[in-house]
Amino acid sequence: MRRFFHLLATLFLAVLVMHPATALADSPIAIDTVAIDKSDDGYRLVASFSLDLPRGLEDVLQRGVPLYFTTELEISRPRWYWFDEKPIAASRTIRITYNVLTRQYSATVVGNLQQNVNSLEEALNLVRHPQRWLFAEDGQLSEGQTYQAAVRIQLDMSYLPKPFQINVINNSNWQLSSQWKLFSFTA
Repeated sequence: MRRFFHLLATLFLAVLVMHPATALADSPIAIDTVAIDKSDDGYRLVASFSLDLPRGLEDVLQRGVPLYFTTELEISRPRWYWFDEKPIAASRTIRITYNVLTRQYSATVVGNLQQNVNSLEEALNLVRHPQRWLFAEDGQLSEGQTYQAAVRIQLDMSYLPKPFQINVINNSNWQLSSQWKLFSFTA
């Protein structure tokens, strides 16, 4: 009997490990374009994402549960004599909410001002085409150096209410994440 429970637990863990991998293969999020621009303030990420929200997530959003999309950026510099230097690891989260009383959507870069829009499509466009994100101040990267960058976007479940965090493990609609997009640039 003990061996049966051990086998059952092993199969359960295997399903949990395999489930996110299959969800990523069918993910409705993709990175179309990505670039890093130098400005007077520092370095900005310019990106464009393809994002289709599954119908189940639209329903949850219209019932008052906010959705959070986090864009992650990692900058590293390869070194032949030691591990890669990682001068920057940054993330930016956009929250989309729906107000049932006003029938308006809003998109907020967490920690900044909120922007009200009339449709879900307009709110998703703020996620799909984020404004130029200042991720590094001038002087944080050495000019003339070549760096490796990695970018991805995902539905961030850590911001969700605890009951949803427990239930999303078994629901592939909630497993939205792009693959890491790797590219190099010279500062």
